[in-house]
Amino acid sequence: QVQLVESGGGLVQAGGSRRLSCAASGRTFSRSAMGWFRQAPGKERTIVAAISWNGGNTYYADSVKGRFTISRDNAENTVYLQMNSLKPEDTAVYYCAADREAYYNGLYITYDLDEYDFWGQGTQVTVSS
Repeated sequence: QVQLVESGGGLVQAGGSRRLSCAASGRTFSRSAMGWFRQAPGKERTIVAAISWNGGNTYYADSVKGRFTISRDNAENTVYLQMNSLKPEDTAVYYCAADREAYYNGLYITYDLDEYDFWGQGTQVTVSS
């Protein structure tokens, strides 16, 4: 059974930092694109960042560029999201996601929510002003 388990969420003051982790189990995603999405109350789930399997290609939503960094450790089957300079508008439930496909192209990346097949349960990040 495939599982993605996020951790690292919590309450943080504006301007602070937080590091989210997503540990995958049940299969390897070492040749799959992975991403982080977030959903605020009453809003749609949207892409935050995505990373190709070799880590050589990344995508960031405009709202987090320069503040967030996505990375991965394929040996540990884990993807990370380092969040710096947090703002109250970053408050949301953050979800990790993985594409089921394995790609030859190590730079393949997708930021389309519908392209992701496996999802974690989410972790709440609350940024206080």
